[in-house]
Amino acid sequence: MEIGEFSREDFLRWCDAPRPAAEQNYYACFSTLWGNRIATDPALMQIPLDDHMVHRADGLFETMRVDDGAMYRWDAHFARLAAGAEAVRMPLPWSRNEMTEIIREVLRRGGKRDALIRLFVSRGGGGHTAGRAECQGPHLWILAVRRAPDFMDAHPEGAKAVTSAVPVKQGFFARVKSVGYLPNALMAEEAKAKGADFALAYDGDGFLAEMQTENCGIVSADGVLQVPREEHILRGTTMQRVLEIAEEAVVVPGLVKRVERADIPREAVETAKELLVFGTTPVVTAAVSLDGKPVGAGKPGPVARALYEAMKRDMRDPANLTRLA
Repeated sequence: MEIGEFSREDFLRWCDAPRPAAEQNYYACFSTLWGNRIATDPALMQIPLDDHMVHRADGLFETMRVDDGAMYRWDAHFARLAAGAEAVRMPLPWSRNEMTEIIREVLRRGGKRDALIRLFVSRGGGGHTAGRAECQGPHLWILAVRRAPDFMDAHPEGAKAVTSAVPVKQGFFARVKSVGYLPNALMAEEAKAKGADFALAYDGDGFLAEMQTENCGIVSADGVLQVPREEHILRGTTMQRVLEIAEEAVVVPGLVKRVERADIPREAVETAKELLVFGTTPVVTAAVSLDGKPVGAGKPGPVARALYEAMKRDMRDPANLTRLA
């Protein structure tokens, strides 16, 4: 292998070289590191190696969906971001309104009305030790990328799930939405290797925790909609909204007896009538098999269908939307 010197001119040639296919999905990106500017060339959307978000996972992120120029439940996402910033002692010098205007401009420069907004707050660069004193941040990064179709629209037959062997994050680290997602990445790879869409995990006490980047829950054998307690999972904005609308959507019609947070043991998951996936991108998805065995009847159940339809209505409600374009 020949090892040469990499110059500024080489960097510019590298930017013009054929790019990875995934970069076609990147519409526009803002960064305070660039003097509050926006790039539309994916080759420029790079984060310095010495940023603590890169080498210490010392950063936070949020992902919001935009449909037809309107962002869903931005207030809930910002509240979680602010709580996470306080928990990890991360300065957050940008207000909700300032971030909204930046997101609006990123979406406009990206030229799309449907997108995912990926927002990152990094500690900043300045060195490679674990200490934060060297950091020159924080920095804000906001990226608009392609949004895939809702899972149940693309796969009406439902999803496949497997049980993961990867230990999940516990306690404090589970509840803060930081970029430290190595366990999540390993779970996603495990699901792919087993021909599944999602991998679920149990906490150290043997209770249902989360999937790779999603919350999950069940309709128990006795007809109760259950989701894990909050102590050992991330407080997902989609799952929280599902719980808020579930009374009208599935309890009143008699599809479930009640809705509750609970310690859910493996046996309850394996005998569940339905296994549900909640998240910004899957919204509400029915997992119809677990470890190669059917869940319930082996097809999307009435609770998953009802909650998905209720969430789609909720995502069109102007009260839940921040108009961007």
